[in-house]
Amino acid sequence: MEHADDIEVAAGHARAAVDLMVTHQVPATPQNFTLWYTYASGRDPDLKRVIDDLIEAGKEFDDFQNAELFQKFFGFAREGATIQAASEKIDSSVKRVREFLSEATNGAHNFGETLENSLSELVDGDKDVVVEKVIQSVASETEKMLAYNRGLEEQLSSTSVEIEALRQNLEDIQREAMTDALTGIANRKYFDVTLRTEAMHSMEDGSSLCLMLLDIDFFKKFNDNYGHQTGDDVLKLVAHTMSANIKGRDTAARYGGEEFAVILPDTVLETASVVAEKIRTTIESKRFRKKQTGEELDTITISIGVAEFHPGESLTELIQRSDDALYQAKGTGRNRVVLESDLATTAAD
Repeated sequence: MEHADDIEVAAGHARAAVDLMVTHQVPATPQNFTLWYTYASGRDPDLKRVIDDLIEAGKEFDDFQNAELFQKFFGFAREGATIQAASEKIDSSVKRVREFLSEATNGAHNFGETLENSLSELVDGDKDVVVEKVIQSVASETEKMLAYNRGLEEQLSSTSVEIEALRQNLEDIQREAMTDALTGIANRKYFDVTLRTEAMHSMEDGSSLCLMLLDIDFFKKFNDNYGHQTGDDVLKLVAHTMSANIKGRDTAARYGGEEFAVILPDTVLETASVVAEKIRTTIESKRFRKKQTGEELDTITISIGVAEFHPGESLTELIQRSDDALYQAKGTGRNRVVLESDLATTAAD
């Protein structure tokens, strides 16, 4: 269990967090303070590495970046608490079902004993005297058994409804945890899980697997010119276009910021190139207008890098080749698709 910092240590981390927030012009919100306090404490190496990389790259810590960092490193805390609470409720419901079944079993046992004793009395006793007593006893136990069964049926029905509601709630939580809130497509967490799964399938059955990384050209400039709301609309449109041009087990995901990814199982590099070109040309052909004013906006274009999985390699290597191809696409004019095979040709030239 993680222990809280003592007062002096906590105060030091807090002062460092505030200083860092001022230095990087980060708004003083509770979420942002949590993020930078954790960074200052050094207790989360992954968070520290990501923020260090952003600082080194000269990235701005705007509202979007701050929200994305918080969601990535702390988003599951709330979801985990909700899942834990739901699990405890399910455990409680299952316990009640066991109690109901135990009561029903005891009732059935008592009913059986009554029948057995009644039969013995009928065989061994004075039948004229015993029959009425036996009938009353069996009738009484039968009524108890019926009452047990009615109560059990009602309790099981109620508990079943409760468990089904909890199950649906857990599914909703899981779906939200794996979905990008803005664009509605898979988020980075789902991307990571799916890429690992598809790589395993590829190695097991020898099928092809390709990865596509996409980046919106000059997106920061577009945001600065037209505002974040319009920028959000562009992100949604790119996500929708990606989803509309893939099929089957293909997965479109928001990789981070204005960068997206598409996982293409059972797809060779040449076919992935066709899909990438279709997405690129579709987005390039779109005409954007600002909702509030009707003003026509600059054309949106994307750059795409595509790589094919080599069985046995690490996923880091696959992602790096896709990223290298994307980097070359942006460095040679943007609004184009570059394949990993193009990297080899360029190196040879």
